[in-house]
Amino acid sequence: MRFILRCWRTWCRFLVAVQLLPALEGGEETLVGGQAVLEGVMMRSPHAWAIACRKPSGQVMIHSEPLERLSEKHRWMGWPVIRGVITLGHAMSLGFRALKYSATVALEELQPADDKAPGGKKKIEIGGWVATLNVIFSVGFFIFMYKYLPLVAATELKQIDPALGGQIIFNLVDGIIRLALFLLFIWATSLWPDIRRVYEYHGAEHKTVFAFENGDALNAAAVQRYSTYHPRCGTSFLMTVMIISIMVYMLFPVTTFWARFALRLALLPVITGISYEIIRFAAKHRGSLFALMTAPGLWLQRITTRPPSDPQAECAIQALDQAMSLEKQRGGELVIA
Repeated sequence: MRFILRCWRTWCRFLVAVQLLPALEGGEETLVGGQAVLEGVMMRSPHAWAIACRKPSGQVMIHSEPLERLSEKHRWMGWPVIRGVITLGHAMSLGFRALKYSATVALEELQPADDKAPGGKKKIEIGGWVATLNVIFSVGFFIFMYKYLPLVAATELKQIDPALGGQIIFNLVDGIIRLALFLLFIWATSLWPDIRRVYEYHGAEHKTVFAFENGDALNAAAVQRYSTYHPRCGTSFLMTVMIISIMVYMLFPVTTFWARFALRLALLPVITGISYEIIRFAAKHRGSLFALMTAPGLWLQRITTRPPSDPQAECAIQALDQAMSLEKQRGGELVIA
């Protein structure tokens, strides 16, 4: 019974982490970036990625693979705005694979020694059908939570007070409700100790990337001196998306519920691409007006990142070392923001 409960807990952690994936993921295809996973960190360079997960026994499992840079294969994928959509889709796919790997490592550790393959029962892992259902649920959850529900609430408020039906005020109310739901979800998940540990690994990832970008030594003592708040974090990206979406929706004078809902779905790639360019620019120009726009995302990282322990920082360092080792083998060249 205890084994079943521990497995269920791991599955729940995986499910919640998938919903948080856009907030945990950071970086872009020309830069070093990473993502927190279950009891570990995934690090990515332009042509390689690696993941380091610590088992309860203390052993660190490391896995790495080469990466194809899409903009090198298809030039149009590197065009402004378009590259944001492509990069985010690629990063989300890679991030899900990393989370799946970390969950499989955790489940394998929970399995009794006499049941582990070979010779015993089949190894417990996240199957393909489970992963597919999780992706479908995640997409549905996102659309319902951040597109449908705020629109329903804003429409109901308009019925109560017709003054809220104006083009600008309606989309402003809709945007405020969307932001409130997002902040509530982030805050609620942070109350779960298991997710707080994911946020600690998120902090370890940021500190390690900062140390690398500044050319500092990659050891726990040096890494721990850096901040857990990074401008290229997925949390900053999501906040920027929500702020930009309010302004973009105001430009389209549609009035019916389903027209507004369809517009929100149709414009999502455009808003994603614009937000990506703003984050990219802000990371290189810290004193610009666009950097001020990304400031709320940095404030929110007070929730989505936590100070890591030295062992957690060491996981991030090992993941980055492995990714960089494979990057050098492939002759990659890095661009530091």
